[in-house]
Amino acid sequence: MPKFTYEGRTATGEVRKGELEAANQQAVMTRLREMKIKPTTVKKKGLDFSGDLSIPMPDFLQPAVTEKDLVVFTRQFATMIDSGLPLVQCLDIQATNAENPTFKKQLSEIKETVEGGATFADALRKYPKTFDELYVNLVAAGEVGGILDTILNRLAAYIEKNSALKRKVRGAMVYPIAIVGIMCLIMIVIMTKVVPVFAKMFGEVGAELPVPTQILIGISDLVLGYFVHGAVSLFVGSFVLKRVFATTGGKRFRDRAFLRLPAFGDLLRKVAVARFCRTLGTMISSGVPILDALEICSKSAGNYVVEMAIMKTRESISEGRTIAEPLAESGVFPGMVCQMINVGEATGALDTMLTKIADFYDDEVEVAVDSITSLIEPFIISFLGLVVGGLVVALYLPIFTMSSALVG
Repeated sequence: MPKFTYEGRTATGEVRKGELEAANQQAVMTRLREMKIKPTTVKKKGLDFSGDLSIPMPDFLQPAVTEKDLVVFTRQFATMIDSGLPLVQCLDIQATNAENPTFKKQLSEIKETVEGGATFADALRKYPKTFDELYVNLVAAGEVGGILDTILNRLAAYIEKNSALKRKVRGAMVYPIAIVGIMCLIMIVIMTKVVPVFAKMFGEVGAELPVPTQILIGISDLVLGYFVHGAVSLFVGSFVLKRVFATTGGKRFRDRAFLRLPAFGDLLRKVAVARFCRTLGTMISSGVPILDALEICSKSAGNYVVEMAIMKTRESISEGRTIAEPLAESGVFPGMVCQMINVGEATGALDTMLTKIADFYDDEVEVAVDSITSLIEPFIISFLGLVVGGLVVALYLPIFTMSSALVG
């Protein structure tokens, strides 16, 4: 008789695996029921050449799990749980339908871990790059409180809001960086390809060149002569700065300098406030203890100065103080934010107040991004006009001078 492999659960929830000899699959199902095992999978054992024989792709080449993948999963999972589907079945459906191969593999492994008796939160904790500490802690709170579907909906809303906030900031940063980068490339091409042609032409004439032209040719010679040295110095300098900013003192100096930048510093502060309030509000409303919530908020602050301010607030709360007082003393959070948090603590509606503050600062970030963009555009256009105009004048001034001398 053929052999069949099976996997199932006992009445106590214990997972059982094994092999049975039977005439067909139905006979195996009958015997398992007699053994008080509820079968989940039954497969005929034998040589199987239908599997995937391709060489597996290394982990570092696998596509990353995006925030969009996470939001779609969280929303759909919440709907399934709310509909009464068992947790393992929900994970099985999600793993089957996931388009991202990395996420598909992770969900399949999470399903197997849960089937082995682990909690959903513990299974998620094995993949910190996909499910961060905030996500795992909220899921754990949802499992304990029996409100996993509600927690998942809050998580999806949080991820969507946080993603929108990142896009706004990225939009403010990408435009000037892209323009400056393109301008630098054009300048390198002009200095290495165009200016040398004019320099050779002027050298053949033998006439005395105007000062602007001499300066331009000197810069071109410098770029041509030390281009490799400059590229190597830039690479080494970037590496050194990265190592310096990885230290505590370097992070403190860098992030404090960022917060003091004109226009951009105010934008970064508003982003930090919005992220802190939304994260803390989501966690408090989900039943996470305040001290644990603040520790997680500090790790997701994105700025070392803000992180230290939150951790000092956590220490003060553990000593019996309120949230608003140490936040105000830090000097990082605006006075209005501290006052609104104080009102939320006094009225017992801190989570609601934090959500309102986050919504307000989301709008403030959008206004700040628009303001920065409107300020940067005329500055960049003026700077480009000045550079291009200077190049044209420096290159054609000798030609005009020689033409005048020939006419005279």
